[in-house]
Order: sequence, then C-alpha cells, then structure tokens
Amino acid sequence: MGLLDGKRILVTGVLTDASLAFAVARLAQQEGAEVVLSGAGRGLSLTRRTARKLPSAPEVLEIDVTSAEQLEAAAARLSATGDRLDGLLHAIGYAPPACLGGGMFEAGWPDVSTALEISAYSLKALVASFRPLLEAAGRAGGASVVGLDFDATVAWPVYDWMGVAKAALESLARYLARDLGPAGVRVNLVAAGPVRTMAAKSIPGYERFEATWDDRAPLGWDVHDADPVARACVALLSDWLPMTTGEILHVDGGVHAVGS
Repeated sequence: MGLLDGKRILVTGVLTDASLAFAVARLAQQEGAEVVLSGAGRGLSLTRRTARKLPSAPEVLEIDVTSAEQLEAAAARLSATGDRLDGLLHAIGYAPPACLGGGMFEAGWPDVSTALEISAYSLKALVASFRPLLEAAGRAGGASVVGLDFDATVAWPVYDWMGVAKAALESLARYLARDLGPAGVRVNLVAAGPVRTMAAKSIPGYERFEATWDDRAPLGWDVHDADPVARACVALLSDWLPMTTGEILHVDGGVHAVGS
C-alpha cells in the first residue's frame, strides 16, 4: 500500500526528467497517486514529452499561471473528471535576466513584477482556482498544497530578486495556511538545496552554490540527486503529517542550520 493510494495530485513545473517536479511526480505515482501535470507556453510540448517518461503517462493540462482563462479552464477540466483534488505541487518560478546576478539595482519594476507574479503570486492563483476541489478533499480527510522553495532567510550571491520572490512565497504560504486550515487544507513549503535542474542552470553563477554546498552540509549533498526533495514533498502530500501547516521543511543536508 502506497502513501498516496487513491489520491489525485496536480504537479506543476515539469519540464525535463531532471526537474524536481518530475522526481515528485514519479515518486507520487510509485506511491499510488493519480498524477496530473501542467505546462505552459513553449514549454508545454516539452512537458508532454517528458510526461511519457513517467511510469504511467499522465494527463497534461495547459496552465499559464498569469492567465485567468487557462486557470479557469484547467479547474473545469479537473472538476469534470473528479470531485476533489487531494494535493497540489507548486514548482513554478521565473525571473527575467535583469533580476539575477547583477545586484538589486539592475532590474526595474516591470521585470521585478514579473518575477513576483510568476514565482510567488502564482501560488495564490493556483490555489484559488482549485480551491473548491481542494476543500472537497479537505472535508473528506485532508488536502495538501506543497511549494518548492529556496531558503529566503539570508541574502544569497546572484539570487537577487528571485530571493525576494521566494521570501514573498514563504510569507504567502503562511497566510494561505491560515485561511485554508479551517477547510482541512494544509499549505507547506520544501526549502531544497541546489539540484542541477534546467531552472538552476539558467541562473548566472549558480555553480557557486553547487561548489560549496556539499562541504557545508553536515549530511553532505549531491546536486544530481532529487530523490530526498521528492520524498519530503510526497510525505507532505500524504496523510502522515495531518497537523503540519504553514511550515518550511528544509531538505538541504543541514546547511540552513550551520554557519559558513
């Protein structure tokens, strides 16, 4: 019997099989979940190709988190094929190039607003669209929203406005946990250490994280291994943490707990 037997989980953010979201989707299927993926824009065809690499090829919805129409259509599609949504993985983040690697004075508001909308506000947009389905699962025993995070308690090299967006995501998750808790919906984040994904490689200077993380982590760290992050996400999506919400679970080898 799997941890997610009988559960329907929407996983966003799958681009390639190196994506953290792909590792979560694969493990969720192995643990018995019915997984639905989403993709957007030019990446949608890539998501569809990558979906075929999962143990069971899932349905792929088109969801641009900046499009109210696509969010509404996706919610309608899921409502037509089931009466609840037991879990949602938010694995979406983007910042224009000016927001990364050049310090805090390089980017103007149009670029910053894009980073904040896609990387933080999108969590609210997704949850709001699927709220009736999540709350139906909440009434039936509990639902779980999990977001992927990168610890925003300190200022990292090169991360710049994406760090600010992650700080907004962390605060938003706590407020959503407050508002959705009475409906039986939990909201938590997993603050992952650096894993070599397409998204990570797009950040200039990201190799500076990779080069030092294993030495700093008390448990060590492998930038090629997404499995520890996937396990944490699946645990939070399961029924094993029924009274945990508004939490940030660090899966970083322990770097967050030690000095430099």
